[in-house]
Amino acid sequence: MAIKKVKEKLADEKLGEEVEETLEGKALEKAAEAESLKTETLEEKKKKLLEKAKKLSEKIDVVATTEELKEQVKAKKRTDMLVDLEEYVKAGIYLGTRVVTPEMKRFVYRRRADGLAIFNTDIIDEKMKEGIAYLSKFNPEEIILVCKRQSGWKAAEKFSEVTGIRVFTKKYPAGILTNTNLPNFFETELAVVTDSWLDRNAFNDTLKVGKKVLMICDTNNFPRGANQIIIGNNKAGKSLGIIFYLLARGYCKARGIEADIPDLDWWTSEDEVFMERPRARFDRGASKGV
Repeated sequence: MAIKKVKEKLADEKLGEEVEETLEGKALEKAAEAESLKTETLEEKKKKLLEKAKKLSEKIDVVATTEELKEQVKAKKRTDMLVDLEEYVKAGIYLGTRVVTPEMKRFVYRRRADGLAIFNTDIIDEKMKEGIAYLSKFNPEEIILVCKRQSGWKAAEKFSEVTGIRVFTKKYPAGILTNTNLPNFFETELAVVTDSWLDRNAFNDTLKVGKKVLMICDTNNFPRGANQIIIGNNKAGKSLGIIFYLLARGYCKARGIEADIPDLDWWTSEDEVFMERPRARFDRGASKGV
């Protein structure tokens, strides 16, 4: 059995090497962008879950289970982790994509049999702490959060509510940070970018005006231009939920903000009704004239 596991691991690593060797330059950028732009219907998600359950029952698919992840980091202390390891695993924050950019390769410790890259969970926690510390240097009115990804709208809106940080979901009005002639123009010091592929307009505008960027990076993102990164799955709602929960909790604690923050289960629960409902409001601060 031990020999079989070693062979499977070597096969996974070989697959990852082959993918990385065949993609470079523009081809790598296109493949990386495609990982963020592809969308799935609810039926497609259900079909994939059923297929995954079948493979698990047949013990065919090699998965990074909770116990395997525990063994990988058994020698390290985790009494100071932001949440229990199990919570990171349940949220799927450690699941990357099939595309791994050169800058993100150092955060990946293996690939699954299906080609998905797996983040090192210890490093996820470390980068999350760094992200909270960096975010906490700025006042709420100096920050914007941009999250065009639909699966993150629920958590992003709640993050804005408890922290007082302006949020843009669904659509970011291009030019509001760069064009002083626009009636809704405003200045900011830091932009939190959920995915640089989907939120590229906000990301590029922030760079144009020479302001700071805190970026959530999946394995298919290029962190170039970011002042600080948080690593993890920025595609799934549960993963974004735990990220925004930890950011909100850590920011409020560091800034002394008293807020009613829901427990983690609220942030990671799936709410398809909320996710599919059209969003009439894109800006928390607009109605307040911020």
